[in-house]
Amino acid sequence: MNEIVILTTVDSIELGRKIAGALVDAGLAACVNIVPGLRSIYRWQGKTCDEEELLLLIKTTAERFEDVRGRIRDLHTYQVPEIISLPVCGGDRDYISWLRDQVAGSGGA
Repeated sequence: MNEIVILTTVDSIELGRKIAGALVDAGLAACVNIVPGLRSIYRWQGKTCDEEELLLLIKTTAERFEDVRGRIRDLHTYQVPEIISLPVCGGDRDYISWLRDQVAGSGGA
């Protein structure tokens, strides 16, 4: 398996918890961190927007990317949510093993 971190942003803690819980409960992610205090400045429909958001850091595997992407799209309130993945180039062996176990559905420790 190839471990990845998927990034997405949300506009409320409620939505962040809903997405995080759905992904972990379904075994699509081993862990989701919800990081508050994010400020996003971006262009949308011809206007510059300046919004407070929260960042979700979703730890999973490349094999699960499409399932995670689909679940985020199903639950997200944004018309075009940010869903990007970054490869994990290294990590603690025990943590990576735990991540794999969680995503594979074995429900390790």
